[in-house]
Amino acid sequence: MFSSTLRHRLPALGAVSLVTAAMIAGLGMPSAATAAPGTAVLATDDAPAAESESAVTVGVATRPAGEDGRPDGRSRFTFAADPGQTVTDRVLVGNTGTARQDFTVYATDAFNDDAGELSLLPTDATPTSVGSWIRFDDGSDRVTFGLEPQEVRLLTFTVAVPADATPGDHVGGVVASVLESGAQVTVDRRVATSVFARVAGDLQPQLSLTSYEASYQGDWWNPFSGRVQLHYTVSNPGNVALAANLTSGARTWLGIPATGEQGGKVPVVLPGNSASYESTVDGVGQWLYLNPFTTLSPFVESPDASMQVVVTPITRDAVAFAVPWTVLILGVLAALAVLFSRWRRRRDEVRAREWMDFVAETAAADAAALAGTRADGS
Repeated sequence: MFSSTLRHRLPALGAVSLVTAAMIAGLGMPSAATAAPGTAVLATDDAPAAESESAVTVGVATRPAGEDGRPDGRSRFTFAADPGQTVTDRVLVGNTGTARQDFTVYATDAFNDDAGELSLLPTDATPTSVGSWIRFDDGSDRVTFGLEPQEVRLLTFTVAVPADATPGDHVGGVVASVLESGAQVTVDRRVATSVFARVAGDLQPQLSLTSYEASYQGDWWNPFSGRVQLHYTVSNPGNVALAANLTSGARTWLGIPATGEQGGKVPVVLPGNSASYESTVDGVGQWLYLNPFTTLSPFVESPDASMQVVVTPITRDAVAFAVPWTVLILGVLAALAVLFSRWRRRRDEVRAREWMDFVAETAAADAAALAGTRADGS
């Protein structure tokens, strides 16, 4: 589910009556985290409730519904259709607040924001993909109505896939919006249920690592513990929305592992989108030469097994240097000690030779003087 608001988080959906008490538990859902005005970001179920600054609270909730008009357990709308085909579905919209609110419900397209999260187009942006294919019962692309506190409304909509729609995944959301007027600002509280529409045709599931950089970080005095910081960009040049599992590690000389492999995950990247991420490989020693690597194993993140496709894993690596400063300093000190020892030994040898030459010269001089004295006395 996508959602956004200019400020406060919305309260969780409380008791709601549509037809029977079973609907109450089924429709319970939260509003979403705070986001920038005019955008909608992915939210999770069971988020903590929050009250507004006044006694009146504003809450918005959406949930897919079955043919009986009741929540059917889905967390998103998922369609597979041929070009030119029309699909019908239903959404429940609920007022989880404590005052009557006017709702506007419409559809729009999704994209990956700078953080890699799924977001929806700003309210005033015109959708060009699945958001433009959705129409409600009256044929319009949006409906407006009022709901009393804890009241819900069932809306039926159709997804008319154009005959020239490109194959692959088209992602958007059905948005419920409430405008809350304040003293100085109007807050647009939006909650949406995501829509994943797959158009039949030539599917090209593919992710790529368009950039991959690695750097070593650690305490210079500890050669046995450090980490490799990875910076990489994941792009989706194909036409299928894909998430991915990550396996990262680092090797050193002769391909010897410098640490154990570590896992991770990349959230869904939509076709034509890209996002940059950072991750850390811990427990890497200062081996001087390091060869960090990451293997990306893409998959379709969907509860529907029929939506799964086979995607080839990809691997990227880089070169990083981890200078073992402690070992290097000890080596330099040891080398200096050896050089100093050799210098001392050579100097002592020179001095010994000089002393021996001096002694020999002195002895020779003494001998010559003694010989001269004897010659004069004879």
